[in-house]
Parts: sequence; C-alpha cells; structure tokens
Amino acid sequence: MKVQVLEEATADLADGYRFYDRQAEGLGEYFLDSLWSDIQSLRMYGGVHAVHYGYHRLLSRRFPFAVYYRVDGGVARVRAVLDCRRDPDWVSKRLR
Repeated sequence: MKVQVLEEATADLADGYRFYDRQAEGLGEYFLDSLWSDIQSLRMYGGVHAVHYGYHRLLSRRFPFAVYYRVDGGVARVRAVLDCRRDPDWVSKRLR
C-alpha cells in the first residue's frame, strides 16, 4: 500500500516537532523519527486500525499522538497527526 501524507498532517508534525524540541535537545528529532516510522508502518498495516471520527486511527508507539487516515484505492492518506491529550470535541471539529 502507498502512503500519502497530506499538507495539514505535515503541519501537525512540524507543530509537534517544535513543541518537543523546546522540551529537550534532540527530542524534536526523536519525535519526528518515531512518528514517521509509525506512518510508514501503514504500508503494511493500513486499514486495520479502529475507526474514530470517520478515520482510521493509528496510535503512536512512543508519543501520545494519533495518526488519522483513510484508505482509498490502495493509498493510505494521512489527514492529521494529533496529540491525544487534546479535547475530543476539538479533535472531532479538526477532522471535519
């Protein structure tokens, strides 16, 4: 399966990077490496995750983030990469 990361998901990753980079030196890079690894796992496992808010939701292994995506024609399109600590109402509105 192919993986396509939409522009808004790339912006989410950049926001997460900036947040973690302010916390400790090198943590932003570790965040990106971890999340990109999770996203690339969709090549094999795309479509097997539970659906939340109309999107499949992959939970990151190392950070409290979720990757929201849909599978269309053999392509996993990543729409958002969101902090799981956010208000669920905010997440719902963000994914509409």
